[in-house]
Amino acid sequence: MNAKVTGIRKDSRNIAVGVTYEQDGKVISLDGDYIISSMPIKDLVAGMNDVPEKYAEIAAGLPYRDYMTVGVLVPYLNLKNETNIPTVGNIVPDDWVYVHDRNVKMGRFQIYNNWSPYLVKDLEHTVWMGLEYFCNEGDSMWSMTDEEFARMAVSEMVRMKLIFKPEDVLDFHVERVKKAYPAYFDTYEHMDELRDYLNTIPNLFCVGRNGQHRYNNLDHSMCTSFETVKDILAGTTDKTNVWNVNTEKEYHEEK
Repeated sequence: MNAKVTGIRKDSRNIAVGVTYEQDGKVISLDGDYIISSMPIKDLVAGMNDVPEKYAEIAAGLPYRDYMTVGVLVPYLNLKNETNIPTVGNIVPDDWVYVHDRNVKMGRFQIYNNWSPYLVKDLEHTVWMGLEYFCNEGDSMWSMTDEEFARMAVSEMVRMKLIFKPEDVLDFHVERVKKAYPAYFDTYEHMDELRDYLNTIPNLFCVGRNGQHRYNNLDHSMCTSFETVKDILAGTTDKTNVWNVNTEKEYHEEK
């Protein structure tokens, strides 16, 4: 925990024998029988020794979208519940809502009251909103201070008539998430080739959204780890079951 993995060490047989990581200013080497990686494939491959140039270039070109969100505590939500679904405080029952208004930069907002009552201290008199923005690490939005970002987001809440005035906000909290969304362009068309190369390292397993560069939901990301454990216990190096999680066409939203 609280460490940055900087490399995956392989031996002459192309077997992963351990990792190096930085913690508290020290570089530490750790040996292992298996490597299970949920880190971005871009970083995983960049931290390996002796990767053929072709595969190093594919990994380096994999694109991502980054993400910023501000949690905003407000005493009300100016949206009328026109459904038959009862809610505490009669707020709309949605967990999240996508924003299609070109006059704002907000991509989506969440209503944490509806995810779980345990997320809100005063459920009957306040609403915790999550205002979500899609950006790129280092761009103008990412570089805002927390106060600047919150002020911009709250002004969009007012513009969208979610609240009446900025002064109604009781509290806020900002989070930045790097590589939140693996994207399917640039070198992604060669992802199968990169996957085949990674599979030549028999004791390396790639799991999770970033570990597979696949826009999985949480349940499927967890399932990749379940399948990995099954393979390790069975002593198999065939990772087809791990990579095939969430490839069933009937699940995909585009259907």
